[in-house]
Amino acid sequence: MKSETLKHQSHPSLIETTQDVFTMFDIGTILGLGFALFVIITIIKTARIVPQRSNFIVERLGRYHRTLDSGFHLLIPFIDKVAYVHTLKEEVIDVERQACVTKDNIQVGINGVMYIQVVDSHQASYGINNYRYAASQLAQTTMRSVIGQTDLDKTFEERAKINEEVVLALDDAAKPWGIKVLRYEISDIELPASIKDALEQQMRAERERRAAIAKSEGERQAMINVSEGQKQEVINMSEAEKQKQINEAEGRAKEIELVAEATAEGLRKIALAIKEEGGIEAVNLRVAEQYVKEFGNLAKTNNTMIIPAELANIGGAVAGITEMLKSTTQAKK
Repeated sequence: MKSETLKHQSHPSLIETTQDVFTMFDIGTILGLGFALFVIITIIKTARIVPQRSNFIVERLGRYHRTLDSGFHLLIPFIDKVAYVHTLKEEVIDVERQACVTKDNIQVGINGVMYIQVVDSHQASYGINNYRYAASQLAQTTMRSVIGQTDLDKTFEERAKINEEVVLALDDAAKPWGIKVLRYEISDIELPASIKDALEQQMRAERERRAAIAKSEGERQAMINVSEGQKQEVINMSEAEKQKQINEAEGRAKEIELVAEATAEGLRKIALAIKEEGGIEAVNLRVAEQYVKEFGNLAKTNNTMIIPAELANIGGAVAGITEMLKSTTQAKK
């Protein structure tokens, strides 16, 4: 009985010892894990890697300390803190639709896109609370001011000029914020339905007017071309007629010249023939034959014929001609 009692009394002490060991083990584990976590946090707080085209703003005990550029940097844990992170890349900001009133009192809705870039991280951090929101609001107010000085028609024609004016105004206002406004583009202009219908009618009328002008210009040019063609045709015909007359005149002149030369040659040969022996007699015979032939032709063509008184003396006429030829021949000699 005593041994059993001793056994029962020894069991509680063993259990308590085991519990104490486990308690000590849990405390050591927790402390080890806590220390490891502390080391990890310290390393994270101490070592910082800044990406390319980025800036980190470091504050020491709540005050600005320095600006970290891209690369690896070491900080004092729990004293230095990265307060702001800025990218130096170009950023695109969508400017919400806004209602603007043009110079001719027409309300339009305008959407825009703005391109900005941080050039001074310190000013972008401490110059303004939220430079993106501030730039967007400033773009809206500037756009309303510029559109208010422009007629509706010029908002479409001079969009590039309007964008340039907005950029200049925004860039001057955003310099204290450490940002630069690179571009501003009007992405959409929404018009009231009535104004849109009026513009469509105006454009339709303008297109019809241009079509009518183009058609009339085409007809005018066609008439000019036809008249020019007719004029050139008349000129060509007159030139051809002139050349024809010249050619005919030259032909007649050549014909007369050839006939004259032939006649002269014939007369020359006749004169030579007369000088030869028996020439005079041949001439007399030829003249008589020709006289009789022509008289016969005269009788054939006329019903009424007047006979000359010298008809009975044909030989006398031939003799007279012969005497004339002889005198001419002697004169030449």
